[in-house]
Amino acid sequence: MRLKSIFTNSFGILFSRVTGLGRDVLMASALGASVWSDMFFVAFKLPNLFRRIFAEGAFTQAFMPSFIASKHKGVFATAVFLRFLLFLMAFSLLIMFFPEPITKLLAWGWGEELIANTAPLTAINFWYLDLIFIVTFLATLLQYKEHFATTAMSTALLNISMIGALYIYMKEDPETVAYALSFAVLTGGTLQVIAHLVTINRFKLHKLLLGGWKYRKHKDVQDEKKHFQSLFFPGILGNSTPQISAFIDTLLATFLMTGSVSYLFYANRVFQLPLAIIAIATATVLFPSVSKALKNGQEDAAYQNLNQAFWLLAFLLGAAMVGGILLAEPIVWLLFERGKFTQVQTLETVNVLRMYMVGLLPFGLAKLFSLFLYASHRHLKAAKIAVYSLIASVSSSLILMHPLGPSGLALAGSIGGWVLFIFTVKEVGTEKFMEIINSKKSFYFIVMMIVFSVIIYFLNIWIVEFIR
Repeated sequence: MRLKSIFTNSFGILFSRVTGLGRDVLMASALGASVWSDMFFVAFKLPNLFRRIFAEGAFTQAFMPSFIASKHKGVFATAVFLRFLLFLMAFSLLIMFFPEPITKLLAWGWGEELIANTAPLTAINFWYLDLIFIVTFLATLLQYKEHFATTAMSTALLNISMIGALYIYMKEDPETVAYALSFAVLTGGTLQVIAHLVTINRFKLHKLLLGGWKYRKHKDVQDEKKHFQSLFFPGILGNSTPQISAFIDTLLATFLMTGSVSYLFYANRVFQLPLAIIAIATATVLFPSVSKALKNGQEDAAYQNLNQAFWLLAFLLGAAMVGGILLAEPIVWLLFERGKFTQVQTLETVNVLRMYMVGLLPFGLAKLFSLFLYASHRHLKAAKIAVYSLIASVSSSLILMHPLGPSGLALAGSIGGWVLFIFTVKEVGTEKFMEIINSKKSFYFIVMMIVFSVIIYFLNIWIVEFIR
């Protein structure tokens, strides 16, 4: 297992997520959990949804196996890039001229005036989708060369851009702040593209792309493009269950009390931190090596990586899950309760965060096991499992949203995470899973969780008494 690469990638993601939390702290202070914060989060939701789908593996896990197998890598890569970019640019132009229908789709529970006020923000933010696709495509080529640092660190450029906008416009009216943030999103995306282009040039990968452009009409890649397409769309569905579920939850939250969209956003930001720096960082690093191992018939090496990574993730995610549930109030208080973010809003966000944390361990481990489905080209199986998870999540959301409010939506997402984990393990091989957990490490894991829970429980009591 490539521990050095995992920790390098984790550090980069941690840096990006820390700057992201700094951005959210300033945003909470400037906008609180208000109508304007809800409006910005809705406008940013769709491009952010696709950012997570693309950047956190869906595109890469469809593209990488096909790219590795391609006999004309430059031609294949260029053909895929041009096709996607032209489609996204046309889609973005359509949204720019007709933003209200897509905004209404994002916020069914809102009235016409609120939709009309949010629509211009949607039109601005949507262009980030084009930029993040370019970033993701270039990042996948860098992953093939087993370089992860640039991509891990570059998200910080988006956060720094938004922090700059908040710093400059903090004391302005909420409408000005929302528009400043929207333009800062595009500035950050542009900086991410530039950072990746510089690294692509350093690894001499621009020659591959230029050669692909020169021979882009090469007929020998037609079958490869068809194979990629057959993997891509199931891969998108299979890898994006948490994002689609969160997207639907945002839509459902517009039917609840004002601030519900913001509570979900702030809590999900905290939830995403351990998921990204532990699970996503590990999966990103292992995927190229697992794909190459399975392609070369080295299954033992691939499953040895799974065994080692499983326990690394289980211990780290387990500790983060327990800590997140028991220390939710101090965490939210420390990060967000200042300026226009009140104590009442803190307690609402705490309830949502605890429900999200219930799903941290299954979502993280499902990310690990799903590597073997994508590396062995079983994208359609992964998509079917994702559908089961999505059905469970959405059904639970509809049942729980009224009695529990936004907390019910978060709990429903965690239920979907457990369904995703159970079915993914079953498809990869229950016997492989049993081989992993039938060891002394299982006993150590249980003991550690019990001891850690007791310590954190009493620590939380002391901290809450101190801050309140």
